[in-house]
Amino acid sequence: MRDTCDVDTVMTSENSPLLHYRLFSVSDGALGPTTSTLCDGEAPVVAPGPAPRKLSTFFGVVVPTVLSMFSIVVFMRIGFVVGHAGLLQSLLMLFVAYAIIWLTVLSVCAISTNGAVQGGGAYFMISRTLGPEFGGSIGLMFYLANVCACGVYVLGLVEGVLDIFGQDSSDLTNPLRSLPQGYGYSYLYASVVLLLCLSVCLVGASIYSQAAFFIFILVTVVLLSILLSFLAVGPRQITIRHGGNITLIGEYTGINRTTLHNNLQADYSLDYTTGNLMNFATVFAVMFNGCTGIMAGCNMSGELKQPSRAIPIGTIIAVVITFFVYLILFIFTALTCDRTLLLEDYGFFRPINIWPPFVLIGVYATSLSASMSTLIGASRILHALAKDDLFGILLAPAKLVSKGGNPWGAVVYTWALVQLVLLAGKLNTIAGIVTVFYLMAYAAIDLACLALEWASAPNFRPTFRLFSWHTCLLGILSCLVMMFLINPAYASGSIVLLLLLLGFIHFRSSSSSWGYISQALIFHQVRKYLLLLDVRKEHVKFWRPQILLMVSNPRTSCQLIKFVNDLKKGGLYIMGHVETGDLDTLPSDPVQAHYSFWLSLVDKLNVKAFVDLTLSPSVRHGTQQLLRITGLGGMKPNTLVLGFYDDATPEDYFLQDSAFTPGLSPHDDPFGVDATSLQAHFPPVRSPETPHHLAAKEYVAIISDALKMHKNIVLARGFPSLVRPGTSSSNAALYIDVWPQDLLRPQASAYVDVCSLFLLQMACILNMAASWRRYQLRVFLCVESSGGGNSSNSGLLAAEVKFRELLIKLRIRAAIRVVDWDRVAVLRGQSLEHTGLTREPNSAEYLKAANQAVLEEGGMESAVRFLYLPRPPADPALHERYLEELDALTQGLGPTLLIHGLTPVTCTEL
Repeated sequence: MRDTCDVDTVMTSENSPLLHYRLFSVSDGALGPTTSTLCDGEAPVVAPGPAPRKLSTFFGVVVPTVLSMFSIVVFMRIGFVVGHAGLLQSLLMLFVAYAIIWLTVLSVCAISTNGAVQGGGAYFMISRTLGPEFGGSIGLMFYLANVCACGVYVLGLVEGVLDIFGQDSSDLTNPLRSLPQGYGYSYLYASVVLLLCLSVCLVGASIYSQAAFFIFILVTVVLLSILLSFLAVGPRQITIRHGGNITLIGEYTGINRTTLHNNLQADYSLDYTTGNLMNFATVFAVMFNGCTGIMAGCNMSGELKQPSRAIPIGTIIAVVITFFVYLILFIFTALTCDRTLLLEDYGFFRPINIWPPFVLIGVYATSLSASMSTLIGASRILHALAKDDLFGILLAPAKLVSKGGNPWGAVVYTWALVQLVLLAGKLNTIAGIVTVFYLMAYAAIDLACLALEWASAPNFRPTFRLFSWHTCLLGILSCLVMMFLINPAYASGSIVLLLLLLGFIHFRSSSSSWGYISQALIFHQVRKYLLLLDVRKEHVKFWRPQILLMVSNPRTSCQLIKFVNDLKKGGLYIMGHVETGDLDTLPSDPVQAHYSFWLSLVDKLNVKAFVDLTLSPSVRHGTQQLLRITGLGGMKPNTLVLGFYDDATPEDYFLQDSAFTPGLSPHDDPFGVDATSLQAHFPPVRSPETPHHLAAKEYVAIISDALKMHKNIVLARGFPSLVRPGTSSSNAALYIDVWPQDLLRPQASAYVDVCSLFLLQMACILNMAASWRRYQLRVFLCVESSGGGNSSNSGLLAAEVKFRELLIKLRIRAAIRVVDWDRVAVLRGQSLEHTGLTREPNSAEYLKAANQAVLEEGGMESAVRFLYLPRPPADPALHERYLEELDALTQGLGPTLLIHGLTPVTCTEL
């Protein structure tokens, strides 16, 4: 018996990271039966799945695509197009339409050959590439386009029937014209036709494909009869009646040079079915409907045996066939029929055919087939949308399927919507809407392919390579241009609808596991710009803080995490954490599994921060690692922020915020980490009796390490008590206080050195944050006078004037308070004789007096205090004393930042 599976088995497993054929997520709910990877001795387990796929390339793609692209246009609108636009503009329309179609077909072929395509066709491709928001919104619009197209084809069929069998007061002797006409009757006839389509689609895709093949044979025979009629039928005059006493005579001349010459130029006039004046855009919209069926085979992707092979091959074949058929029909029509016949009788193929019923058969067959194709295709799109649950209960009925896998709920749902579309009454009335919606969907498919190409993702390796980003971009632009040429109002409305749907899905739905192309595009662009971000070109004018905040336990650090987010000023913000341990003694790296919890914490706190975790034998070494390797290129931390080292009892922020309370969290985490998981992952706060896991000497050593690595250092104390701006308790706080001198050694420091200017810059940055702008900056200058009386007052005044000039140069608005430091300085301990130490200790009285002075001068009006942090002593023996002095100096001051800056950050020049 072996402990592991064979290498071949692992390599062919669908879930193997070494070979993942499917571009899209296994969790999309649209997979067929799968068999799990087995080791020796295991029994096979087959997962349930939908009904097996049955349709081949010809029956599943070529036949429905050809029939959908022909539809009513090939029999009832060829004369309409040539009559109004003339042969030259008709050919231009044809080439433009097929250029747009061909560009989209290239994108469809590329996407469909890059992985297994499941049910939903175009929607599946777009959503699994561009994400649920874009995919869902475009998918719904593409669904609506199919719904409207189904209505167009049904109305076209009714129009064809009434043209032959409808009652006509000018021809009462014709027994065939017995069907009553009118809006209500037309709606009734259309409803009967749609009911017939519904009955076929409810049986399933198999019976539809058989019916479609039979219709395909009929249409082929009819088209051959039309082409033969152009050559075999002689000239004749054709009587045209439009009701009442209006009778026109159209002439069929046979192939005639004069007829061709007369039909070359455009002659836009009134459309006799709607009474509207036609133009290039309106005629193109009607003609383009004959090209919009390219997705008919794609929509059947869930029933195809090999969709990744069938969709590209079948679609290309169908497009080539229909293009040449349209081209031949346009040319022969212009050669043989005069303008009156073309403009006044859109069904002229019937009276000029060798056997007129042939054309009726073609009209009825193609219209019926296109109606069924769009009805069943739309239902598959709707079913895929419903399964992905992007629109909630609104599409819940569309999830229902029969035992054979037919989504009958989606079919009935679609049938009901088409019934509403039929209220439009006339084919040309809704043709513009259908065309605009189709163009929007085609542009989205081109966009999806363009995004995949531009993202340069290694897994985008389509077997179909006859495309480039140029074809995708050209396809997008041509679709958008044609949308506005056809109908600016419809185009603008469709874009508004798209944006509304984008917003709805974005705010309603959770994140998907399909993958986001936006992430690949962002990565691609960020990498390029990071290479351009040259550290050698840095300048003090454009300096900004790039902060690494070390977090031991976020339960006690949430207030500080939020505060540092306000302090970053658009700079890099990284939350770092060190887990102590030795990788040699562990079976795997424990850090990798913890990233999702920290990232979910970032989401819940709503901060713009990265997360970097490391495993190290000690916190000091781990911090060194993060300071060296965190960030990338020109985006690396220049400032280290640490919590203060003291014995204060930490507060558990998770118990105070409802976002971290199980059952009360207002938002579910889209990546599966809820409030309960966060509570369980991060350990409870330590009790006051629990010793620090970090020794005092190691803490000070971390500060020294950061300074040696030329990083600015910030120690944050008292932030659990921070009252954030905008809360009811924040009204008492009015100021951000800055003490730019080293209060431990005031006589040895100046308030204009690099460190004090760094303090000013950081305080100014905080004051620039939106939530902190209502606070005023105050700067406290500690001045020791050499004597009393007037000399003392003049010294204080001179210090204020000098500092005021500095603030003006730095464009910093702040109030200046001069503090007489004599009463505090007298309490400093006397300097020791030289002992080789780099520091002189301060007396406890001095530290207490300095602390009291800072507290009294700022009062309760201070929201945050910025203090000067002296360098730690070089002698490790003095590290604990160093911490004691800092502790005594900042005791009870509330939120306080001790800062030591090494970097020049202010500039007075342009």
